[in-house]
Amino acid sequence: MYPSFVPPRQVKIGDAAAFVGTTPRAIRHYHEMGLLPEPVRGGDDRRRYGYEDMIRLLWIRRAADAGIALDDIRDAFADADTASAGADSKDGDDGIASILERLEETLVAQEAELRRQRTAVQRMRTEGSRMGLLSDFVTSRLKSLPEGSLRQTDLDSLLVTERIFGPLGAAVQASRFIALATHPDLREDSDRIDAAEEALDDTIAVDDPRVARVAAERHAFEKALHAVIEDSGLAESDDALFDSWDTLHPATTDEGGDEAGQSAGKGEGTMSAFEATGKMPYDFSPARLRCMELAGELPAHESPAS
Repeated sequence: MYPSFVPPRQVKIGDAAAFVGTTPRAIRHYHEMGLLPEPVRGGDDRRRYGYEDMIRLLWIRRAADAGIALDDIRDAFADADTASAGADSKDGDDGIASILERLEETLVAQEAELRRQRTAVQRMRTEGSRMGLLSDFVTSRLKSLPEGSLRQTDLDSLLVTERIFGPLGAAVQASRFIALATHPDLREDSDRIDAAEEALDDTIAVDDPRVARVAAERHAFEKALHAVIEDSGLAESDDALFDSWDTLHPATTDEGGDEAGQSAGKGEGTMSAFEATGKMPYDFSPARLRCMELAGELPAHESPAS
């Protein structure tokens, strides 16, 4: 006896979508992008899908689920269709193999990025602060500090420096915050001078005597800070940082400024340090900018003995 069930010769888009595991909207999109040829239409002017249409839809879904982009799937089917017209399916298989090869390369890159992200999250959990989001090259210098000795503003500065000058630049700058964190008197002086500089707002003229006075205080403080860094051995650690960086990145040691302009995080985009500096805003008044300029000029006016 013949079975009573008789399969349909064609199905509507809703049934096609349900069988394949997608939506009618997705199938319409396949038609629009040329991935799926337009099927015949019934007397009601609605699409009807036959066996070959469903086979193609199933392969499209399998390929999409594997992570292949729809444009690549379309190109692979186009190659296969061309090969079929020439009675040779090998060319079509080669096209799919090429696409799968590119997909595998993309997945390898994505796996590396996921490992990097996981490492960053683990560092942040271990450190218990945003410090874990800085690169290992930077955080390794700060791990010996007492908990809570670094301020959020210290981490903010390191983050900006790492974005502009890369991990090496931020690791060198870390010496400054290590010295401040371990010398309360220096931290107190730093806070006082920072406040004096912030007070040089837009109401202060550039030739106001306070500008030169604060510049002199800043210069004196930086000298004292540098002496502490030298005496504590942090300067020697800085020298070792350059050697360590060259060992870890032998292929980039000759790139100079290009390497300095790269950020620690992949995907952030790269630019030169000059370009990056020009894109980071600071709300400094003319008086404060003049103070910074004077503080930078003072070392040139000192005698070598001082």
